[in-house]
Amino acid sequence: MGLWNSSRTGSNPKRNGQKYGGTTLEGVKFHRFRNLSSGVKLPERFTYPFCYTPHEVCVEAAEEVKVYLMGRREWQEELEKGKMFGVLVVEDEQGEVGFLAAFSGILAGRNVHDYFVPPIYDLQEPDGFFLAEEEEISAITRRIRLAEDDGGFRRCCEEAERIEQEARQALAKAKRSNERAREVRRQRRSGVPTEEEMAQMERESQHGKAELKRLKRHWEGEIVRRWAEVEKFATKIQALKAERKRRSAALQRRLFEQFNLLNARGECKNLYELFQETAGRVPPAGTGECAAPRLLQYAYLYHLRPVAMAEFWWGESPRGEIRRHGNYYPACQGKCGPVLRYMLRGLDVDVNPLETESGITEEVEILYEDEWLWAVNKPSGMLSVPGKSAQTSLLEVMRKRFPEVEDLFVVHRLDMATSGVLLVAKTKEVYRDLQAQFKNHEIGKRYVALLDGLLPSDEGVIDLPLCLDPDNRPYQIVNEKYGKQAVTRYRVVERSDCHTRVAFYPLTGRTHQLRVHAAHSLGLNMPIVGDTLYGRPAGRLYLHAEQIEFRHPVKKEKILIKKQAGF
Repeated sequence: MGLWNSSRTGSNPKRNGQKYGGTTLEGVKFHRFRNLSSGVKLPERFTYPFCYTPHEVCVEAAEEVKVYLMGRREWQEELEKGKMFGVLVVEDEQGEVGFLAAFSGILAGRNVHDYFVPPIYDLQEPDGFFLAEEEEISAITRRIRLAEDDGGFRRCCEEAERIEQEARQALAKAKRSNERAREVRRQRRSGVPTEEEMAQMERESQHGKAELKRLKRHWEGEIVRRWAEVEKFATKIQALKAERKRRSAALQRRLFEQFNLLNARGECKNLYELFQETAGRVPPAGTGECAAPRLLQYAYLYHLRPVAMAEFWWGESPRGEIRRHGNYYPACQGKCGPVLRYMLRGLDVDVNPLETESGITEEVEILYEDEWLWAVNKPSGMLSVPGKSAQTSLLEVMRKRFPEVEDLFVVHRLDMATSGVLLVAKTKEVYRDLQAQFKNHEIGKRYVALLDGLLPSDEGVIDLPLCLDPDNRPYQIVNEKYGKQAVTRYRVVERSDCHTRVAFYPLTGRTHQLRVHAAHSLGLNMPIVGDTLYGRPAGRLYLHAEQIEFRHPVKKEKILIKKQAGF
């Protein structure tokens, strides 16, 4: 029995006028649609939050939120920097349909605003523990900075480094002196010296070695003494850092224990124990503060039936990620994955479209074949190799079609949504040869794509390092520190009224390279049409691997395979 149903025979916080976050449901949290189309039908199942196309009723709700945001002039400067918003369409016990709205994080310096549902736990509560302890931790940070900036500490470090440099120079000078003396003795020995002269040279050699050892001991003692002075300061700083780390971890745990999450079954569990049970780790910072958990929590508290949900981005894109103004985005897996999977228990949720058969035909066009390899045309929507989903992969199709081929290897991969030329090897030796050609950048590739907009430049090179967003798989982000180099050359083929057809020549082969390079603000700032990850849906991803050129592993001749895009 759902949480909202159980309230029919029990207390109802809406009817009783109970408060949550400073307002009642009868206030401005539950929004009635102003212009909901009469022909709109509510979905039979709730939104699968990690992969969805927003339902039209969510789109109407989002449009009303956007109108509200445009009317808040005092927020415009902050909104332009970018923020995620969410809407949750709900039905009350009388059957009236409305919607709730929420934002992620903090807006205009506050967690609570009249139009939006409140946070699950308000970190900014003036009398709460969080702000007080955060200030204590900040005070420790200030003490660390003072200690690190202390003039005595800096002088000790500089003096220790000076002594080390002086020691290196003194020892190097002594070694050079010994080497010159050794060379003199060698020349004297070659002249048939007397026994007395030989004994004198032996004494000189022993004295030189002894002096060098004594010098080493002297400087080692000086260095140890100087760094011991530094250690006195460093020990104090390390103790402060250890205290800060301990108190920060304790604060994080205590904070996560305040996020008591509800689900449709009426169960309650805090964030800390939820992540310990499901992920075996501490929740990432900021978990529980996104729009989606806030919306569901409020609905459950006030016995509202969740109908559908969507989240959209407002403002400029962050530097590393790709977010486009007004576009809809799925919930992230890192922070919201365990949270939403728990909070959705008890709801009839849409199946994950990636875990169902796509209906893609198993007919794969053979573009080239000999006794060593195939070149095939992979359809859009087909996996290159088997994944976690139940969808058919090209490798499985080829194995089923050619059961007599014992060894069969997909040489490289195309994204599931990308169509085009793909190489399949019939032997392990051919596979390894072609893999080496890819690794050594010996294979020429050409893609064609349709961009969502008119690209001003005719050609150029995009060089943006890419890496996986660990909190939001499978998204890739631009990251100067951790990203791997990704380089793409592009050339405009033609322009239409609102689209640009471009040819891409990837010089590296990173995951989602062409999609990110097209969509990112530091790239072309123009997503590929139909890119559900970095742009917006349009039936399919308009990206096609049109051409590939390689050296045949056996024949050693150049092979060029072409397949024109179907768009």
